[in-house]
Amino acid sequence: MIIAGDIGGTKTNVALFEPREDGLVEPVVSDSYPSGGYDSLDSIVEHFISKHQPRLTHACFGVAGPVQDGFVATSNLAWDVRAQSLQDVLRLPRVKLINDLEAAAYGVGCLRPAQLYTLHAGREGLEGHRALIAAGTGLGMAGLFWDGRRHRPIPSEGGHIDFAPRNEREIELLRYMKTKIGGRVSYERVLSGPGLFEIYEFLRAQKFAEEEAWLAEEIRGGDPSAAVSKAALSGKSELAAEALDTFVSIYGGMAGDLVMLLKPDGGLYVGGGIAPKILEKLKDGTFLRSYLDKGRMSFIVESTPVRVILDDKTALYGAAFCALLDEV
Repeated sequence: MIIAGDIGGTKTNVALFEPREDGLVEPVVSDSYPSGGYDSLDSIVEHFISKHQPRLTHACFGVAGPVQDGFVATSNLAWDVRAQSLQDVLRLPRVKLINDLEAAAYGVGCLRPAQLYTLHAGREGLEGHRALIAAGTGLGMAGLFWDGRRHRPIPSEGGHIDFAPRNEREIELLRYMKTKIGGRVSYERVLSGPGLFEIYEFLRAQKFAEEEAWLAEEIRGGDPSAAVSKAALSGKSELAAEALDTFVSIYGGMAGDLVMLLKPDGGLYVGGGIAPKILEKLKDGTFLRSYLDKGRMSFIVESTPVRVILDDKTALYGAAFCALLDEV
């Protein structure tokens, strides 16, 4: 019996899995917890174990943040996650800690066609490296190295590279963000849930359009990014629609840059919590126009398939699969 977890800034998913005969994993039970409602991952795991009383043999947790020597200082939570502490809680000789995007990269190989949406067909049927980009509470990226037999994930902290504007509006956005933050601006600052609201506030400050009173009220009363996204998708707010359009354009541009960096003939996968929620917007061409706009190297992105991951449990499947691997 495997316990696996996907630890994000907004929610933490924990599940039990059993191995399948084909080498993949089968979920048995899964629970979701609001990350901000707990002071540590240990407390969530203790609650889960107390509830389900499993007899465990393997454990792996994908955590949003850089993993070093069995330790993670989470990027968007005030948690320190330690493998040794989890070993004590679970009474296991080993608990694996991996980056959450590394876990999602493992999970890509567990997905069925119905759990994916092909945004750009590219050249289908090619074997080769893969790439993963995922915007949610933060921004994650990973590579998947093809060794001739299977894909091996390459963790990264690519979401924290410098934001590189491509046009006058994005240059002004960078200036706005640098002034607001007081220093360096990473891609995660604009390509994330909080980043969408930053773009909205920038456009509001630029007087692009008037903010509707009802939307201002929704922003004050709940999740600002969710309110902006909902208003944009409904077509009820010009300001929100422009913010989402700018966000998706930047997303496509960065996705294309990742393809240029890794040359993933096996495909680019767009994961994270945001993409499935704005799938209709991703389909309208805004993302792909930026993705394909790579000048004389455009043939590289044109040939690379782009698939949106529809299942938000992908990192959980990947963590469970990784738990069974001897070499990790």
